[in-house]
Amino acid sequence: MYHPHFGLREPPFSLTPDTAYFFAHPSAQAALNTLLVALRSGEGFVKIVAEVGCGKTLLCRRLLAALAKDCETAYIPNPSLDARTMLLAVCEELGIRVDPAATSHRIVKELEGGLLERARAGRRVVLVIDEAQAIPDRTVELLRLVSNIETEKRKLLQIVLFGQPELDARLAQPHLRQLLQRISFSERIEPLGEADVGEYVRHRLGVAGGGAHVFEDRALVELSRRSGGVPRLINVIAHKAMMLAFGEGAATVAGRHVAMASDDTPGIVLPSRPRWLGWMLAGAGRGRP
Repeated sequence: MYHPHFGLREPPFSLTPDTAYFFAHPSAQAALNTLLVALRSGEGFVKIVAEVGCGKTLLCRRLLAALAKDCETAYIPNPSLDARTMLLAVCEELGIRVDPAATSHRIVKELEGGLLERARAGRRVVLVIDEAQAIPDRTVELLRLVSNIETEKRKLLQIVLFGQPELDARLAQPHLRQLLQRISFSERIEPLGEADVGEYVRHRLGVAGGGAHVFEDRALVELSRRSGGVPRLINVIAHKAMMLAFGEGAATVAGRHVAMASDDTPGIVLPSRPRWLGWMLAGAGRGRP
């Protein structure tokens, strides 16, 4: 692999959501801050939305790591479950023993008992659901009902929903409005700006054990333009660009390496240039001898 060539301990642009590589750009940091404040203040539902590849799962794991000392957490990465299966999954995550053949009513009672035990012990419980746009409607209604488990002082189960923009569209449907009204805090993770892309790349190179100057300035500009600031696309293109530079024996990654890597990557849609720029270029071409 190319990483020893660039003085790195490991490949810096893996797609695995490793929390060591979490980059707190303004949008991600704002979302994390909102999550921590909302959960510490006892809010029942919190929602985080982002486009595909913008770092929802990595932020989700960063949140779980931050909560580990203060809370018990249940993490559901694939919530495309019917209501009863969701109940069983939450109980399993929390270590609440239930009979798999029990009725949904009985499972809810066991869950409620487990949550009360944890409340008496001073432990908060947080349910984190990734890819929440895939939750079936009946399971959404179950989550709303389960969120009603509370004492006079506080909620016994706090729920965080991470999802793609389709989640907003689903929750806006009239039959799901009761859950939408219970979401007290919501944030959206945006793609990185051009300056943030450079910082992101240098951050990942640093975590991987290397210097900050593997990518030339022009390469970073090209990487920002071609990725649209989407972290997953940055990782894919940067990884391929480093492989190309390594194959040539180059000490740094140049803009042409990034362009070649981008051209080899499905799903890259370059921003259209402004019409006035086309006119200027055409005019410059006509003015040449």
